[in-house]
Amino acid sequence: MPISALPPSIRDHFEIHEWRHASAILKTDFPQEWHDLCDVLPRFRLCKSYIVKGGGNKSEISKWFDLNLNRTKGWIEKEFDTSVVVDGISVNSPTHSVDCFKNRVALEIEWNNKDPFFDRDLNNFRLLFELRVISVGIIVTRSDALQAIFDSLGRGSSYGQSTTHMSKLLPKIEGGGAGGCPVLVFGIKDTLYDQDC
Repeated sequence: MPISALPPSIRDHFEIHEWRHASAILKTDFPQEWHDLCDVLPRFRLCKSYIVKGGGNKSEISKWFDLNLNRTKGWIEKEFDTSVVVDGISVNSPTHSVDCFKNRVALEIEWNNKDPFFDRDLNNFRLLFELRVISVGIIVTRSDALQAIFDSLGRGSSYGQSTTHMSKLLPKIEGGGAGGCPVLVFGIKDTLYDQDC
C-alpha cells in the first residue's frame, strides 16, 4: 500500500517519506491508528501564533498533537521499562519516552529541537522495534520550505540549520538510524501556514 493511500488532504500539505513499507503496515495491521492519523493530520494548521510565540518546555505544535491524539484519540505519552538479561544478570536499558503511543505505533513530534533529537528518536524506534514493542515509528517535523516564513516573521534565527527539519532527518534514516523499524515521516509544509490564527 503506497503513500498514495493517504487522503489528498494529507498528501497535499505534508512532505511524506517512508521506509520498509510503513504506510502499508500501518493501514493494514493498525487500521484504527491509520484512521486516527487520517482524521487528525488534515485538521492541523500552522498558526502564525505558534511561530512567533517564544520557546518553552513544549512547543505549541506538540501541544496541539497532545490534545488531538493523546487526549481525544486515546494515544498516550509512553515510557518503557526495558532491560537486557545476560547470563541471568539484568541490566537496565532505558529508552526515551515516546510523545504519542497507541497499539504498537509510536509517534514523535520534532518541531524545533537540536537535530541530535532525531538520532535519539530513531535509536528509540530501532530498540523498541527489536524488542517487538512497536511495529511502526512516525515522526512529524517541519519541511525545509518553512524557513522562508520564519525569516519573513523575523524568527529565522530561532529555526536554524542545526535544528530539527526534514533535510536533517532524511540522511539519518537513509543511513540506517532506525535499524529495521518501518518509519513514516510527515513534514509540515508552507501550505498549512495560517497567519490569522
